[in-house]
Parts: sequence; structure tokens; C-alpha cells
Amino acid sequence: MARVTVLYFASLRDAAGVAEDTVETAATSLRALYDGLRERHGFALPAERLRVAVDGAFARWDDAPADGSEVAFIPPVSGG
Repeated sequence: MARVTVLYFASLRDAAGVAEDTVETAATSLRALYDGLRERHGFALPAERLRVAVDGAFARWDDAPADGSEVAFIPPVSGG
């Protein structure tokens, strides 16, 4: 079991209703962590459309969440 701080940006922040959350997870990958949070919060974006970072560095979806880490899910942004 890992306790991680999750950061949400843009549309994910809007859907979750918070910018960050601390969660206990038994997920064995960052993808599994996101999929669980996606179900919980009703995120529309699949993992394939996001970037994931751990402790400020981009990470791979198959990396395991480590206890005490800060995980950021970063959706695509648009601008003009």
C-alpha cells in the first residue's frame, strides 16, 4: 500500500473538484492508479491522452507509485 499526493490540472482538476489529493493505493502501476481515480471522479480522458510525472519528472505509465511520492496527471492543454 502506498500513500501518494496526486496533483490534478486543467479538466482533471475541474472534474475532481480539487487541485490535489492524498490517496492510499494498492495500485501496481501509475496507469492502475489513474484508472481507479478516473472511475472515482468520472474523468473523461483516457490515460493515453495524458502525461504522468512523479516527483517533478516525467514517468512511465507502468512505473509503480511509491509511498510518499507526488504524482501529477497532466492533460493536453490548448491555447491560442
